Amino acid sequence: MAISYPLTLPSHTGVRSIELRAINAVAYSASPFTFAGQAHAYSGQMWLADITLPAMRIADAETWLGFLLSLKGQYGTFLLGNPTCTAPRGTATSATVSGSAGSGSVSVTMSGTLLAGDYIQLGSGSDATLHKVIQDQSGSGTLEIWPSLRKARTSVSATLTNAKGLFRLSSNQQAWSVTEASTYGITFSAREAI
Repeated sequence: MAISYPLTLPSHTGVRSIELRAINAVAYSASPFTFAGQAHAYSGQMWLADITLPAMRIADAETWLGFLLSLKGQYGTFLLGNPTCTAPRGTATSATVSGSAGSGSVSVTMSGTLLAGDYIQLGSGSDATLHKVIQDQSGSGTLEIWPSLRKARTSVSATLTNAKGLFRLSSNQQAWSVTEASTYGITFSAREAI
């Protein structure tokens, strides 16, 4: 059976820790004499992630290694979100989003609230993008999100539970460790697939 991307992360062991990083393309220049500076924001915004799995035995480890090796380094893609934020902290149960490419302020139609820090997913499969709400929003109006939209979205239903985005491995090399007690250690890094 052929491998079809994006893959879904194995869930049988959970994740020991995940470090998500939000990267912004900003140029900053400071005078060496006055220390006064200038900043210029470019449109580039991207998620990075470092994932550490719990120590595990061979059967569980081989499931993860099969997943990681099937990505073929940076070639394949998978869906990833914050495993500790599976539902919004706000009260919204559905939302529809519209906005133009490059905009971090999108039009939202919803009842209830989305709170700063909530995650939303726009699109699905290879079109999935993960966004973080950066200001509280009550009811319909303008929703502030990060990262900005990469393409125009018109009346797209936002996924509010188990929000994920499209990622790929950060490296073409995958390593794992095995102790003398046959305990496996697996960590990997990923970047948003843009």
